[in-house]
Amino acid sequence: MFGALFEVARPLLHALDPEQAHELTLKALEAGFYPRATGADDPRLVSELWGMRFSNPVGVAAGFDKDARVADAVIAMGFGYTEVGTVTPRPQAGNARPRIFRLSGDRAIINRLGFNNAGHAAALARLSRPSQSSGIVGVNVGANRDAVDRASDYVAGIRAFSDVAAYLTVNVSSPNTPGLRDLQAPAQLDSLLQRVLAAREELVGAGKPRRPIVVKLAPDIAEADLPGIVEVVVARGLDGIAIGNTTLARTGLSDARQGAEPGGLSGRPLFHRSTVVLARAHQLARGAVPLIGIGGIDSGAAAFAKIEAGATLLQLYTGLVYGGPALISRLKAELVAHLERDGYARVGDAVGRRAPAWAAKSLAAL
Repeated sequence: MFGALFEVARPLLHALDPEQAHELTLKALEAGFYPRATGADDPRLVSELWGMRFSNPVGVAAGFDKDARVADAVIAMGFGYTEVGTVTPRPQAGNARPRIFRLSGDRAIINRLGFNNAGHAAALARLSRPSQSSGIVGVNVGANRDAVDRASDYVAGIRAFSDVAAYLTVNVSSPNTPGLRDLQAPAQLDSLLQRVLAAREELVGAGKPRRPIVVKLAPDIAEADLPGIVEVVVARGLDGIAIGNTTLARTGLSDARQGAEPGGLSGRPLFHRSTVVLARAHQLARGAVPLIGIGGIDSGAAAFAKIEAGATLLQLYTGLVYGGPALISRLKAELVAHLERDGYARVGDAVGRRAPAWAAKSLAAL
């Protein structure tokens, strides 16, 4: 029913400014107008990670629910987990509008939002309310644009959400905050992670739970830097790497006018680049760090490719813009079909099986 309604409503939603359409979607979810998943997920899709049981590996990427408004609704729709944010210590308006652009022919989006959000206090208040689900909710933390010491903003995020987040993601990969991606350089990343992990240890010492910490990287990382970055992550004992955020690359787009807009590109054109970087990180980590695969997932085939390239968990957002809520059940059914076709007993058995082949591919093509 809801799938058919989305097909009817999609032209109307896409006639709106993208930011208006997104706000309307959030309001619908807040009001309870969304499809509920029926029945349990196929047990072959269960993923065990960080001592948690994910009913399926498919989650919603940060950016969809910046202020933790609809986490329960997202879980109820059938996702295995969701990641809210990016949240900064103080409220932030972000960049000037318009700042989101659809490239419908490419099944892509360009955004230059700039970490617009209502700040730690607003998200924390929502996440502290009694939950209507037992779903896994991660929190993605960032730095305010005008922060003098950006590392201190990340530390503040770890401290603020350690009681309510199932895990925390340190987002140093957005292209829309000037200078933020500089924190991905191995030396700077090492310094940042040292402070973040020290804050976690202080919290654990005070009786707080030890939350897994993930770092989110860009798919545009210089090839020469990736080994050093992974080495830092492994040496610091981080709990995961998410690859990746949006890309500044524009190769192969059919919509030249919209494609010229500044900002990060997400959606189908990002799939190749992000999957190659994912596979290379998987090989460099040698199984020491689990990976979250993000970028261009809009089908079971794309999801399964990410898993075989090295992803234990997956995240999507732009795929929902074009596929609607029916994508969730379809993607999970297609994942099961791929497992059956290739003889895997469970989704975890497929992780990294084709990483060498993916890692050998060129980054040149999107």
